[in-house]
Amino acid sequence: MSGGVKIVSGCAVGVLLAVITVIAVVGWSLSFLDQGPAVRQLAPIPENIPPARGQEVPLIDVNAPGRTSDKLRFWADPISAETGVSSAALRAYGNAELIAAQSWPECHLSWTTLAGIGYVETRHGTYSGQLFNSRDIDEDGNVLPPILGVQLDGSPGFAEIRDTDQGQLDGDSEFDRAIGPMQFIPTSWQRYGRDASGDGVADPNNIDDAALGAANLLCSQGDLATPEGWTRAVLSYNSSQAYLIKVRNAANSYALSQPAMR
Repeated sequence: MSGGVKIVSGCAVGVLLAVITVIAVVGWSLSFLDQGPAVRQLAPIPENIPPARGQEVPLIDVNAPGRTSDKLRFWADPISAETGVSSAALRAYGNAELIAAQSWPECHLSWTTLAGIGYVETRHGTYSGQLFNSRDIDEDGNVLPPILGVQLDGSPGFAEIRDTDQGQLDGDSEFDRAIGPMQFIPTSWQRYGRDASGDGVADPNNIDDAALGAANLLCSQGDLATPEGWTRAVLSYNSSQAYLIKVRNAANSYALSQPAMR
């Protein structure tokens, strides 16, 4: 018995010494790292309505063939590094702002508003419901795997919307589901969906198309440069005051080139 105790005690001492050694080595290593602030200090979020417009989107030829959002990479990449929003999503929002300015000049839509909606709806097409397994946007702007919301079957907290598209968009021939990074129901997509990726197809699971579809829906409500117009447009997307505040806060954060605060 005494021998066994000695062995266990020896192991315990050895483990303790190993832990102390590791701590010492880690502490010594960290002493050589940059002494800058460990946590970024974010600016307070303004409560502006409409939100600030953020960094100006440079003019590109949105009428050119192909995926015109690619021409905004030089603008989007630095903003992506500051905000944590993917470059692909930012390019889609910027591209949609420019197309909206051309198609609906009285609308005055900003990319930050689109980004605010994209953040609240699906974290810009990345939300998967799993902590360590987010979705991706491929080189053509497609969200993979596609995003499908829950059945709108009248369950608590959800509207009941019987199938309107024979399951062609959402794969559900019984009830409708919200689709894609900007979460359109089929009837709304059929009305507002637009092709912005240059492939000739309006696809709600493509980030470029979805952003332009959202721009079309918002701009159908009038001038977003006024508090009344912006509020009306966002509430037409989701008639919830809590939703409006989340979109406002995210949009104003992005205008400051910082991440949205959860």
